[in-house]
Amino acid sequence: MDRALLSPEPQAGSTNAEMSEPDVLPLRAHRPTEPPELGRNLILNLGLFAAGVWLARNLSDIDLMAPQPGV
Repeated sequence: MDRALLSPEPQAGSTNAEMSEPDVLPLRAHRPTEPPELGRNLILNLGLFAAGVWLARNLSDIDLMAPQPGV
C-alpha cells in the first residue's frame, strides 16, 4: 500500500484548497462474519461442540475413585 495514501501530512507542493478533501482511502474493515469466515467458524464450532459432547458422554461413567482390578 502506498504510504502517501495513508499519510495525514500534506504532500510537498499541495495547497490548502487541495487539502480540503483528504486523500486517505477508506480501508475495508475485516469482520469475522463475512461469508467465508462465517462458514469456517461455524464448521469449527460445531466440530468442537460435537467433540465435547462425545467426551462428556463417554468419559462421564469413569469412576476414578473405584478400586482398580488387579491392584
